[in-house]
Amino acid sequence: MPAPFVHELRVRYGECDPQGIVFNANYLMYFDVAFTELWRAGVGPWQEMVTRGVDAVVANANVDFRSPARFDDVLQFEARVTRLGRTAITTEIDVMRDGELLVAGRLRHVCVATDTWLKTDIPDWVRAGLQPFATEDADSADRPQQG
Repeated sequence: MPAPFVHELRVRYGECDPQGIVFNANYLMYFDVAFTELWRAGVGPWQEMVTRGVDAVVANANVDFRSPARFDDVLQFEARVTRLGRTAITTEIDVMRDGELLVAGRLRHVCVATDTWLKTDIPDWVRAGLQPFATEDADSADRPQQG
């Protein structure tokens, strides 16, 4: 299995709740940052895809909390593409601190045409760019699409 894409982030004070831990909703923002950086590394700038007539929108997000992160913690976001379907991309993102899993996340993005906002197939150039970050069983374009 290929190594995951890793993006590092330091928790800022304003991202914490009154208990001094990262407020739960901020993990979705963190996941968005990690996914965008994975995309930039594999496919290129997000706007390039939009200019070419395709966008990717979040269709599903899951967050499994295990242990809290706190102000000034340095977090590693380990992201891997676990499914490349016909129209959807599933990414798992583990939030790590010094080797400890704090939060496990999963995002499913659906590709849409920018002129109609209807689902569209993942372009070949996007699929090729994400392949280096994909698990061995991720390319499931022949499987029926869920959702």
